[in-house]
Amino acid sequence: MSMKRSIEDTSIVMVGAGRLATNLAKAFYRKGFRIMQVYSRTEAAALELAQQVEAEAVTSFAALQSRAGMYVVSLPDDVFPRLIPLLTENRESSLWVHTAGSVGMDVWEGHVSKYGVFYPMQTFSKECEVDFTHLPVFIEGCDAECADFLRAVASALSHDVYLASSEQRRYLHLAAVLACNFSNYLYTLASDLLSNHGLPFSALLPLIDETARKVHAMTPEDAQTGPAARGDAMVMEEHLRLLADIPNLQDLYRRMSEGISRRQAAKTESLKAG
Repeated sequence: MSMKRSIEDTSIVMVGAGRLATNLAKAFYRKGFRIMQVYSRTEAAALELAQQVEAEAVTSFAALQSRAGMYVVSLPDDVFPRLIPLLTENRESSLWVHTAGSVGMDVWEGHVSKYGVFYPMQTFSKECEVDFTHLPVFIEGCDAECADFLRAVASALSHDVYLASSEQRRYLHLAAVLACNFSNYLYTLASDLLSNHGLPFSALLPLIDETARKVHAMTPEDAQTGPAARGDAMVMEEHLRLLADIPNLQDLYRRMSEGISRRQAAKTESLKAG
């Protein structure tokens, strides 16, 4: 397969109709790419997305077009590697990419000749469309030609395109889980705590927004505040007392406070030494 053609001429098959696939397919469509097909095991999901991007909805691998320019696979990370032989049968000459943060590019080896990774790093939902303009997209290609092509495709969607190896992307995905998924879990715990005491979670939103805003202007370490960062043992003990009936949250509070305290102590020692 030759990559030497206009990216706008690239026909795309979306294999998957979940949250990431939905946002990505719409982004491609808005930029003038032709979405040929949308695959999902569930007919309703395939139809819903296909109708929005003027594509054909299919529910079997056998029904996938055999000559699409690029197949974008957005299936669960623990599922799609074992489906690759079925997906790529009689379609080996096309370009295949997956969108998984934690799966290496080498998953394609031995199945197709042109392959890569197209990883938009963001949290997605079907209800809220994401603006890709400044969304970081990390790409990887099996060779320089493939990487250049994927960079051009990604650049049609976003101004922030990066080349990242599979190893780098694994750490990137881990960091994203810490920063996004774990933070959201803490929001859930905070929401439960407030609800149990007749208070609205919305009261925390200005604080959450300001915390996120600050790390645009300073390092997360410099933005750290709170009783653990100040070494305020009295406040921390009171918080632990209030959490006596919620042992799991009490343990989480203690462990995170200890981590913040150790980090702050190391920072103070470093400044003294300097």
